[in-house]
Amino acid sequence: MMARKKEGLSERHKKILKVLENYQDNVGYPPSIREIGREANISSTSVVNYYLDQLEEKGYIERDRKVSRGMRLLKDVSGQLIEAVESTLDELMRIPMVGRIGAGIVIQPPDTDFSLFPPEEGLEVARSMLSEKDANANLYALEVQGDSMIDAMVNDGDIVVMKHTQTAQNGEMVAVRLKDSDETTLKYFYRENGRVRLQPANPTLQPIIIENPNSIEVQGKVVLVIRQMDASPI
Repeated sequence: MMARKKEGLSERHKKILKVLENYQDNVGYPPSIREIGREANISSTSVVNYYLDQLEEKGYIERDRKVSRGMRLLKDVSGQLIEAVESTLDELMRIPMVGRIGAGIVIQPPDTDFSLFPPEEGLEVARSMLSEKDANANLYALEVQGDSMIDAMVNDGDIVVMKHTQTAQNGEMVAVRLKDSDETTLKYFYRENGRVRLQPANPTLQPIIIENPNSIEVQGKVVLVIRQMDASPI
């Protein structure tokens, strides 16, 4: 006797739908496969795809497999149809993920062909989240490690979108390479009395004072912060 196909939604189906709802309501664009797995506590991207395929078959989502975030929520967990909204997929722009950054953490400079992340893990953001000038600039993304900028609402695991530049104004949050140690850090930039102060946004940490400004290299300034959503069980 053939087993009947299980109807309805499993707990994993519901968790994934909740993730999609949270992103639609709070972020404004769909999550990537990796982000869905993290938020729904599913370690395998192939398993995430398996459940997404089922949700598409059941009519809960619509997928466009040509882009990594190509999915749209059609029904919520209760099965209620969601009011159609204009698709933003055409407005998405891809930003390469080139490495990680933190206090004293080495990253790969963005002007090389090497990346810590595969191309499919590039960040896709809506153009409307950036100014027209920044949207047309040379952008790259870094994953933040550490808590040196927590008072600036930049937490461990967040993504910062950087505009490639070699200059900085006082008060800008920048990625700075310390040439002597070949390390790159994310800090507020201040030029004072011939010195440079790299100021963390964490009262427990001391600023980095650079006596010789020529010993540092500005690699980019932050134009957008993508905050990680609460990963607590749904």
